Amino acid sequence: MQSYTKTMQNYKDAVTELSTIRDFIRFGVSEMNRADIYFGHGTDNALDEASAAVLYILRLSHDIPGHFMDSVLLQREREAIVELFRRRISERLPLAYLTHEAWFAGLKFYVDERVLVPRSPIAELIHQQFSPWLEYEQVGRVLDLCTGSGCIAIACAYQFPDAVVDAVDISEDALAVAQRNVSELGVEEQVNLIRSDLLSQVSGKYDLIVSNPPYVDRGEIKAMPEEFRAEPILGLESGDDGLDATRSILANASKYLNDKGVLIVEVGASDEALVASYPDLPFTWLEFENGGSGVFLLTKEQLDEYADMLNKA
Repeated sequence: MQSYTKTMQNYKDAVTELSTIRDFIRFGVSEMNRADIYFGHGTDNALDEASAAVLYILRLSHDIPGHFMDSVLLQREREAIVELFRRRISERLPLAYLTHEAWFAGLKFYVDERVLVPRSPIAELIHQQFSPWLEYEQVGRVLDLCTGSGCIAIACAYQFPDAVVDAVDISEDALAVAQRNVSELGVEEQVNLIRSDLLSQVSGKYDLIVSNPPYVDRGEIKAMPEEFRAEPILGLESGDDGLDATRSILANASKYLNDKGVLIVEVGASDEALVASYPDLPFTWLEFENGGSGVFLLTKEQLDEYADMLNKA
């Protein structure tokens, strides 16, 4: 009770005694560090998280000039910032669920508790148009498996404006969020939303299949921070070792790839378990300048070569 009372007093003092953007970012950093909250949904530290919260309330971009940091805030702005800090700390929700905003591949997406918060390193691959693994002119059809908010599919549509992009998810709730993003980002003529359990309702062939499927094992779910457990478990958990969805994708993807097509899948921390399960499969593990790991690439040719093994797994 004493800790709660002290915290609430801190919030009241901040509203009355602090004045500038710089002040409130500093306050947010202190409060988040004191509360020992978990980061990992777009930021990995208190400074970036506090900055994102303050700039969201003020409707300012992240590249504001330095002298803006000394701007004096209105009373209502100070109150709104402190309230956002309070909710982030007390409710242990990802900031994106409180702001309903997440950035991915340079695009702003609507998100809520129906979908995972976009944070995949695949954004870097999209920005590079999957070079050198694909030629730009080669990409006519793209499939995004487990699309969630639609972020990967929509970002691909922006990078390949002449391509058709199919976005698949088993969750009707997730597809409702994806539909909102498709509409708000103006790609209705390019992105098709399909309800399907992985590839079961998909038809035709693609030049690229990209997927960020569930890849967390059951045991790990229980140990995850509250912020992660606020996300839909359907988008996280995938069997005892986290690989149920990935095994299905590996066994079936070749049938939906053109001859020079490629499969790219994120498995995160389940990468070691995947290699142990398929020690002979020639995974190409992709590297990222901006951080991230656990993303592999296989070609249609490789999937066909190892088809017998993949279908027996």
